Amino acid sequence: MHTQTAPIRHITALQKRTLATPSTSQTRLKLPMVSVETRAFHNSLKDEVAFSTADSSTTRRPHFDKILIANRGEIACRVIRTAKKLGIKTVAVYSEVDQDALHVQMADEAYCIGPAPSSESYLRMDKIIDVCRQSGAQAVHPGYGFLSENATFAERLHNEGIVFIGPPSSAIVSMGSKSESKHIMISAGVPCVPGYHGKNQDPEFLYQQAKQMGFPVLIKAIHGGGGKGMRTVDEDTFEAFQEGLSSAKRESLKAFGNDTVLIEKYIERPRHVEVQVFADTLGNAVSLWERDCSVQRRNQKIIEEAPAPGLSPELRADLGEKAVAAANAVKYVGAGTVEFIFDNDTQDFYFMEMNTRLQVEHPVTEMITGLDLVEWQLEVAAGNPLPLDQSSIPLVGHAFEARIYAENPRNQFLPDSGPLLYLSTPTPTHVFAPTQTGDVSPSLRLEQGFNQGSQIGVFYDPMIAKVITHGRDRTEALRVLRKALDEYHVVGVSTNVEFLRTLAGNQAFIDRELETGFIPKHFDDLFPPIEKPSPEVFAMAAVFVTLRDYPKTNNTPWTTLHSRRFGGDVYERLITLQEDTGDRPAVSVSVKAVGSNRFDLTVNAGGEPTTFSSVTARLTSPTTLSARIGNAFGETTIVSQKPSPATPASTSHNTMERLHLFVGGQKTTLVLPSPKWLLSLGGDILGALKGGLKAPMPSLVVEVKVKVGERVEKGQAVVVLESMKTETVMRADRKGVVRSVGCKSGEMVEEGRELMDIEEEEGEVEGDKV
Repeated sequence: MHTQTAPIRHITALQKRTLATPSTSQTRLKLPMVSVETRAFHNSLKDEVAFSTADSSTTRRPHFDKILIANRGEIACRVIRTAKKLGIKTVAVYSEVDQDALHVQMADEAYCIGPAPSSESYLRMDKIIDVCRQSGAQAVHPGYGFLSENATFAERLHNEGIVFIGPPSSAIVSMGSKSESKHIMISAGVPCVPGYHGKNQDPEFLYQQAKQMGFPVLIKAIHGGGGKGMRTVDEDTFEAFQEGLSSAKRESLKAFGNDTVLIEKYIERPRHVEVQVFADTLGNAVSLWERDCSVQRRNQKIIEEAPAPGLSPELRADLGEKAVAAANAVKYVGAGTVEFIFDNDTQDFYFMEMNTRLQVEHPVTEMITGLDLVEWQLEVAAGNPLPLDQSSIPLVGHAFEARIYAENPRNQFLPDSGPLLYLSTPTPTHVFAPTQTGDVSPSLRLEQGFNQGSQIGVFYDPMIAKVITHGRDRTEALRVLRKALDEYHVVGVSTNVEFLRTLAGNQAFIDRELETGFIPKHFDDLFPPIEKPSPEVFAMAAVFVTLRDYPKTNNTPWTTLHSRRFGGDVYERLITLQEDTGDRPAVSVSVKAVGSNRFDLTVNAGGEPTTFSSVTARLTSPTTLSARIGNAFGETTIVSQKPSPATPASTSHNTMERLHLFVGGQKTTLVLPSPKWLLSLGGDILGALKGGLKAPMPSLVVEVKVKVGERVEKGQAVVVLESMKTETVMRADRKGVVRSVGCKSGEMVEEGRELMDIEEEEGEVEGDKV
């Protein structure tokens, strides 16, 4: 009998309170009141699963009264929405940093289960089971990630009489293990990628296996997904292989609690095509068609679509049949995804793995079928048959999903963290997938787990939201997606929104030239040089600042002194602006009021000045500028981001006010440089720092590989960081000697922290000569 050792905080819709830690005796007295009820439900479920589809109308089991969602973010919110639609009460769990999270606000009840690290909260089975007992939840929806593919968790819930909304633990073991699932597929006659799927984890042995199959190879964790615990090794050396192996094992252990890996031959021009399957407790299984998830970065999907373009009807049928056979082979129950690698060069496909959970990209399947897959999960978990047979499942139109992440695509897609200072999204047309009757209208869904003001932390995956679109064909769905991304505005963290917009407009992507190496192959097109903002953009920024700062009420000589000339009533101001990126010189904009909400502007960006006469402009909101500049009239979103009052002024842009302008589907960030008198007070602190290796983002230091006084080679790994479940290896940018180390293993470091100072060697040391 588990005894709770730390209090679990509980929030209801009406109050927040702290539950006292129950003693062992209290726990024993309290448990039967809930457990008998849930065990009875569980046992009756096992007794009644034998009812047939034919008479299901008379024996259909009711939905659960209350479920717990053992997850966070957008997937927790997604499950809660369906539960509310069905009249099911919901229980959320949250870590200390998620106290104000959206899923906590949406749920009927919420319980704190520990500190921020997932190992102390969202991965704590004992705490989640305790909350089930306290709340009376009859079932647990695991979402994806965390414990969603943990067979031990499913088994413990079963033993407690709590229903796991997912497959049986035996199926999780069989198909959740990438190695075992491949053995099952080989036995079933499904082709698999050449590789080593055994238990021997000796690095030298694995390296020899890699040499036999030929480089490049893929090192992949046998448990989990989402690109975690996965590394590609191109170089046929033990050192390069060992570095990739160690990194993959560390990341896998932290994300999934298991560091066992397999080695596979890396197919160089593959597509990632997966099939959504569903099975019930009666032995029925169906395919809900396939998805293409080929475009990835860091081995993780960022844009998905359904159905997969370019597949023949015969190949689509073959993939579906193989996927259903895989589910039947392990007596699968619930939602699952069978993933295949499609070789663009040979047109062959290979089984890759099966994810025994609902996928992040499930909404695209919902859009082409008109179904609610979470509702299907709840139906199946309650013991009911699948709502539709294979012949009744629609396939209408085309759908896309774009994942919006807090990350910097131009900095190797490294994750970012911070507050969502401003969030404005396109207006969705639907909350759930529209029923597909054949008459298709363009539609838009948003799945997000954060609101404006939310904090994107370093402890979890950096996904902010998903934008899902549907149209009568691929062209229409893609057009709707581009427009939606144009209207998705975020300030506070770096995001991939602009990159997704560029990707959705890339001609090769439009032409369906899909492969997992799409981003590196089309890198130059996807990352064109950043162009200098147009004079119109600088003019809009200057007018925004002018209107914002110029007082509209209580006009007195004192409130208007800064913007008027003595002896007159003419407003004139010189505003200096600078791009947030790059080293281009500052731009000055002369603003002169010539009437009510009318201005003459002169933009001096070097060379011939650009003049705009009689510009009409007004602020319709604190972040919306309505202006006519030249012949163009429109509304522009401009968001001011001021530095913390405690930040000393310096020449670093991080210490200046930023203006974020969303113009023509692109985000331009300008800064208002600090005046010289303020710089003299604050001191140029950042500029005084020595050059060195700096943290590119807020991170946890996993390992410091060198010591002070040690000589390093250019490109040598010196520090390993982890942020949002992703490892980043920091390498020496020069050959030299380590003069100082500014971090230690296990320490949290902020963005910009100097991790190491490496002094470059001017010449070769005599003793080093060979």
